[in-house]
Amino acid sequence: MSTEVESRTGAEQGAQRVTRIMGWEITRRLEEDKPTVFERLRPDQRVLRAVVVGVLVFLAVFLVGCWLAGNPLETTQRVASELVRARGWAGTDMWGIFWWVVAAAVVLEFLDASAGMGYGTAITPLLLVFGFDPIQIVPAVMIQQATAGLLGAFLHNEFGNVEWKLKPMSETVRLWLIISVIGCLAAVFSITAVYGVLKLAKVWIKLYVAFLLVGMGLISLLSARREPAYRPRRMFFFGALAGFNKGIGGGGYGPVVTVGGLLSGVPVKSMMAVTALSEGSVCLCSIVVWLAMLSQGMVIDFILLPSMLLGSIIAAVAAPYATRVLPAKTWKLLVPAYCCILAGYCFYKIVPQILGRL
Repeated sequence: MSTEVESRTGAEQGAQRVTRIMGWEITRRLEEDKPTVFERLRPDQRVLRAVVVGVLVFLAVFLVGCWLAGNPLETTQRVASELVRARGWAGTDMWGIFWWVVAAAVVLEFLDASAGMGYGTAITPLLLVFGFDPIQIVPAVMIQQATAGLLGAFLHNEFGNVEWKLKPMSETVRLWLIISVIGCLAAVFSITAVYGVLKLAKVWIKLYVAFLLVGMGLISLLSARREPAYRPRRMFFFGALAGFNKGIGGGGYGPVVTVGGLLSGVPVKSMMAVTALSEGSVCLCSIVVWLAMLSQGMVIDFILLPSMLLGSIIAAVAAPYATRVLPAKTWKLLVPAYCCILAGYCFYKIVPQILGRL
């Protein structure tokens, strides 16, 4: 009798394993049904509808960003950063579109949304070098990345890069919950500790992120030819580390989560979709923390928000489509290689500042 019960239980568990939904089966089916790049490039009605929705959502958020840039609230003020003083906008509600920021946002958002990393990591030090203040950069990056991440998760699903299922819960949704919850906690800690308590110098924050990118990129390149076993528990560590990075500098989130997911055995296309949804969730949490800190006397300046959103409208929609079109093998090499390139860029910007302090 006990033998029959044990065999029945084992059969039931085996059936559960067979029917377990991972969330990345859809990607494999898409590449099997449409094996060539040109077949995947041809859009269907579902793809076209998703594109229209994406553009309309970003346009709506862009209009909100234009309203916020005019300092309509008592807690928003024009911060007298170097570039603002040079334009004579200090102490006024004047603002404008920075077209070079728009151009940078187009390129970096396309790379970020397609490879799962790069926007905050690259644009934050770039804008610091050109004379903007962190209070002008980081909140704007958070809002842009929240919009692009949540919208990107929807588009990845519609384009066949991932599948989100709640009943039964797919593994992609489980990963999102793990990464987002631990990432939000880490982001809250880093924002309040670094900006509210420690007042850590910007150069040391950027140096830390650069070293981290080098390590993650090299490890992922060395293991790109292998198919590691799926180990979701590793994402607790990578999610916490990424959330800490996002809170202190607005960047360094995507590389850690995306590359960490590849090292944990998640297929590359679906991992980029999980990263988009997780980053959007963590950015939303960070926005709430920033708004809460306004009551402590902190000032936020949204002068960069319209330029960032304008540059992201097309890129944030086109990038998930590029993920759909290019084969998974290509992304397994492109993602870690791009991570190393970002690290090189960070070191290029940081080294002169460090030498100046020595």
